Amino acid sequence: MVRISFRFIVLSLFAAAMFSITAAAQSRPLDGSETQRLDVMRDKLDRMKRSLSAAAAGLKDENKGDKTKKNDKENLDSPLGRLLALEKEASKLLSDVNNLKGKIDRGEKREKTDVDNLEQSVSEFQARVEKVQSDTAAARANPESRVGQAREIKKKKKFLGIFGGGSGNDEYDELMGAVIPGRDRELFIVATREVRKRNYDVGRLLFQTIITTYPDSPYLPMSKLAVADSFFLEGSTSALIQAIAAYQDWLTFFPTHPLADRVVLKIAEAEMRQIGLPDRDATRAKRAETRLKALLQQYPNSILRAEAQTRLSEVQDNLGLHNLFIANYYYILSVDQKKGGLKGAQSRYREILDKYPNFKFMDEVLYKTAVTYQIEEETDQAARYFQRIVADYPNSEYVEKAKEQLTLIGAPIPAVNPERANALPPEDVSFFQNFRNQLFGIYPMTIDKNGVLMTKDFDKEKFEMIDQIIENQGDILVNQIPKALTTVISQRQPVAQPVPAPTAPPREQ
Repeated sequence: MVRISFRFIVLSLFAAAMFSITAAAQSRPLDGSETQRLDVMRDKLDRMKRSLSAAAAGLKDENKGDKTKKNDKENLDSPLGRLLALEKEASKLLSDVNNLKGKIDRGEKREKTDVDNLEQSVSEFQARVEKVQSDTAAARANPESRVGQAREIKKKKKFLGIFGGGSGNDEYDELMGAVIPGRDRELFIVATREVRKRNYDVGRLLFQTIITTYPDSPYLPMSKLAVADSFFLEGSTSALIQAIAAYQDWLTFFPTHPLADRVVLKIAEAEMRQIGLPDRDATRAKRAETRLKALLQQYPNSILRAEAQTRLSEVQDNLGLHNLFIANYYYILSVDQKKGGLKGAQSRYREILDKYPNFKFMDEVLYKTAVTYQIEEETDQAARYFQRIVADYPNSEYVEKAKEQLTLIGAPIPAVNPERANALPPEDVSFFQNFRNQLFGIYPMTIDKNGVLMTKDFDKEKFEMIDQIIENQGDILVNQIPKALTTVISQRQPVAQPVPAPTAPPREQ
């Protein structure tokens, strides 16, 4: 009994801290363009409105037939009145978001701070919604557990406006509205099922109900992580922006959890999925690089080190190419067209040399850096870079040119570094692959598009980490986490069929 009470206290304190820290996190500006930020706001408000509607529906059912509570709808201090007032406010904010997005799409005049101000309003509203949902949970509570009992399924045309058309059963209204012992587990199971069916909005609503309504639930921490997963699996730009925020929010509370290194990798991969071609904005690539470096530094014994190193190398190649394109522009301007810009080229090449030592086009960088020093008549510096090409990139197209320049300078030609004798230049990308990448703005990278707990393409034959969490009543043990980058723990064991009892041989007549 003492153990249960202690767990209740810990989870209650965690829930209280969660609301305060989450509120602070929500006040930070979102990433992305103005249109992307508005899409995120619209998604949040839509989800909050549906959640409030379900909670209010639960209270209406509880008050049905009670004449003393028939005016609760109009009483703004009552639980029902508070929920309905917030639902109305969500509709107004949703309208404001849609109006501002329309102005941006039409190119109409507006204030520069309009998006920032609206984003702040939505963040403050979200904090209030989560608090009121938590405050009103007691009013919606039914002390009698219905675990194992059939729920009342009402006929309704739509589930909270998400699906619809025609008649049908709504199995979620009562599930989200009433607060019943043991309901958190049922919510977690049904939410998992919906995400696997790619009904991401529905799954998030159900996971979020656990977070806002069952503050002492053992499923609460993994519900937060499952919400982040649902955004990552959905994969749209606005979803990836929210995945990053949700994963980071989870890490704030659980930096030492056994799954923390996987969460950091997912943040990096969410950034990587938004990286464009190297000639475009490098912001996402820089953020991914920062996350991957943090993973390698903060989790030195992680089993994900090899995967993180592969991704870091690819991200740094993208960043190196970004600098190389700019450097080559100045190089052509100064070396070929004699118009100046030599220092601009040199500084960009030096940045690649300093920051990205494994850059796949390093031979080109070394050669052109050497040329810039030759033009400045700094022959000792130039010779050092030409010599590195000969020693470390013996199969490069720049080797013969480097040897010629070393001969002209009168500098010695070094021997090939034995460790680099088999170093080959990067493979050429085929014309069609390059055309496809340019057309769709794709930079090829290694990215695992599964979440931490769930796979993108659910296979009912596989037992995933989220299945283990359900089996464990809310968490996962260290020895149950796969020793590789995978969400799948094992294949499901086929259900053993009963062996028929042997029949006695027929008696002889």
